[in-house]
Amino acid sequence: MCEANAYLMDKSGQASLFLEAVDKVEPEEEGIRLVSIFGEQKFVKGKIHSLSLVDHKVFIKPD
Repeated sequence: MCEANAYLMDKSGQASLFLEAVDKVEPEEEGIRLVSIFGEQKFVKGKIHSLSLVDHKVFIKPD
């Protein structure tokens, strides 16, 4: 499987799990929409902080 997990970064640089098995990352005007392989959707106001493709992780810095 090639889906990733999405993590939110806090001000101290710590990451907390936001959504598992992310299939789509869709930029929107106000932030980012994430869609899992199970159809679960979450929206976060923020920007992509970094990607770890080998580890299948998306790190998001909230606004």
